[in-house]
Amino acid sequence: MSSRPRPRPKAQGPDARSAPCALAIAGLDPGGGAGILADTRAFAAAGAFGCAVAAVLTVQSTSGLRDARPVLPRLLIAQANEVLRHQRVRAIKVGALGSAANVRAVGDWLAIHRDIPAVVDTVMLPTRGKARLLQTAGVAALRTHLLPRAAIVTANAPEAEVLTGHRVTRVSEAHDAAIALVRMGAKMALVKGGHVAGPSAIDVLAMDGEVIELRAARLKIPPTHGGGCVLSSLIAGKIAADPRRYQADGAAMLTDALRWAKRTHHRALASLSDVGGDLAVLLGR
Repeated sequence: MSSRPRPRPKAQGPDARSAPCALAIAGLDPGGGAGILADTRAFAAAGAFGCAVAAVLTVQSTSGLRDARPVLPRLLIAQANEVLRHQRVRAIKVGALGSAANVRAVGDWLAIHRDIPAVVDTVMLPTRGKARLLQTAGVAALRTHLLPRAAIVTANAPEAEVLTGHRVTRVSEAHDAAIALVRMGAKMALVKGGHVAGPSAIDVLAMDGEVIELRAARLKIPPTHGGGCVLSSLIAGKIAADPRRYQADGAAMLTDALRWAKRTHHRALASLSDVGGDLAVLLGR
């Protein structure tokens, strides 16, 4: 009897349906509320198959972040290369990277794969906890290595303040911050309005000298975990689900993807899930 192994069946066949992939490069939250587990839920909601690279390993749950350790840059890039080599990655979401070395490595990697649009979420601190998701030394690298690779960068007001060096407490200041982020190299920049006072939550989108305000009713919600991860990943997932339209008209497609993501995110905020702990999560069911 022959001892040769039987050939494995091919992954594709006449009944296999082609599916676009979206790739998240971010932190692993064992509790599932944020990071790459939240990212893949958002990708699925947008119609894309979720793939994930763990850039930061955390001790974390819905009660907060206890510890965070970045993986080595070579391991991060090896994960990303393996997925990209074999799967149909049509959009990339970048979240928490942990270290300046990882920021530089991802920026250089995105420069090689510049044909794939990247949504960069400038994660620095957790909702609750003392550990950092990006070391202080990584902020400068974020400005110089990562923002110029972004099809769109998403930042809350405190993150925009760190990146621009200016206060963001009013909508007019959010306008200035979004324009400044575009001047740093991002094609589009969204400064989120959750931390900006006012009766409405007003996000500010800047692109090509134009500034758009995206308004939504401000919701009364409990302390929440992973909201920024979900919004940026909804955008990336929507881009991945319709790559031909992005190639044909990137700016219009990005704007439509963002508007869809905002509506979906707002509905998710209105129906949060309690999975235990102190913080509610989005897309939990």
